[in-house]
Amino acid sequence: MSRLRGAALIAFRAMLLCPASSFAAEPVGQAVSIRTEVAGARGPLAVRDPVYRDERIRTSKSGLGQFVFQDGTKLAVGWGSSVVIDQFVYDGSKSVKKLTIMAAKGTFRWVSGKSKHSAYEIVTPAGTIGVRGTAFDFYVGRDGTTAVVLLNGAASFCGAGGCRQLTRRCDCVVATPGGGVSQAARVSQRTLRSLGNAQALPFLSGGQRLSGTIGAVGAGCGLQAAVREDVERPPAQIVPEQAPIVREEPKPEKPRPEKPHHEKPHHDKPDRDKPDRDKGHGHHDRDHDDHDDDHDASGGDNGHDGDNGDGGDRSDRDHGNGNNDRHDGRDRDRSDRDNDDD
Repeated sequence: MSRLRGAALIAFRAMLLCPASSFAAEPVGQAVSIRTEVAGARGPLAVRDPVYRDERIRTSKSGLGQFVFQDGTKLAVGWGSSVVIDQFVYDGSKSVKKLTIMAAKGTFRWVSGKSKHSAYEIVTPAGTIGVRGTAFDFYVGRDGTTAVVLLNGAASFCGAGGCRQLTRRCDCVVATPGGGVSQAARVSQRTLRSLGNAQALPFLSGGQRLSGTIGAVGAGCGLQAAVREDVERPPAQIVPEQAPIVREEPKPEKPRPEKPHHEKPHHDKPDRDKPDRDKGHGHHDRDHDDHDDDHDASGGDNGHDGDNGDGGDRSDRDHGNGNNDRHDGRDRDRSDRDNDDD
C-alpha cells in the first residue's frame, strides 16, 4: 500500500511539472530573417525557428534577426543586441493581452501588430516606451542611454525625468538612467554624436538593411544622407601638426584716407632756369621801395599842398628844356653833314 501511495505521489508531481515545462517553452513567434549570427537560449537561430517566452535573443557584432509574433507584431534586432521576451499572454483570437520585451542593449525596430495599444510595453534601462499603434526605432547603449525615433503613429517615453510624447514622424527623444528625458526633436547627425555612436541607429542611417514591410517603414528622416555626407567629408585636420583650414569671406576694403599734399615753399627749391628773373624782381622791388621812399621824402602823400604843385611845374620845365637841347643837337649835326656834301 505504501508503495502505491509513493508511485501515485510521483505521478502527481510529474503531472504538475509537465504543464509548467510546456508553459515555459511556449512559442510566441518565429524568425523570418537571420543574417550572420543570431542565437537564442538553445543556440544559433535559423529562419522559421520558433522563439519562446522568457527566451533571450543575442546578435553578434554583425548579426541581424527579424521576428514576427503571433499577433503580427514585428521586431528587428540589430548588431550587438540583447533582448528578452519577458511576458506574452495570448488570448487565442490572433491578439495578445500582454506582450512585454526587455531591451538590455543594442538597436531595434518595432512595428505593432493587431493587439490593443495597451497590451504592448517595451522596457529599457532608462525608462519605458508606450506604444500607440506605432512603428519606431530605438537604441540602448552600454550605459543604458536610450534613444527613440518615431516612424509612424504615436508613442511615449517615460523615465526618471518625466514623460515625453512623440507625435510627428522622425521625432526623437534621448534619456539616461536616473536622469532626464530630452524634448522631442527631429533626429539628425547631432543625435548620433550625443549618443557617442555613429551606428546607433543603423536601420535609419543605412548601416543595416531590413527586408519586407518592416524595412519599408523606415524610409526618410534624412539620417542616411547626413551620415553619408559626414563620412565623405574630408577631415579638417589631416596630421596633428596641421591646423584646420578655416575659410573666411573676404572683408570689404575700407577707403584709405588721402594724405594731405604739402607743397614745399617756393624758396626751398629755387628756380634754376630763371635766376635773372628772380634777380630782376628783386631789383624792381628795391627800386620800387626806393621810389616810394623818394616819393615819401618829396611829400607825395601831401599832394594837395602848394609846394607839391610847384615841384610838378619845375619838373615839367626841366623835361621841356631837355627835349629842346636834344633837338638843337640833331639840327647842328644835319647842318654839318650838308656842308660836307657841298
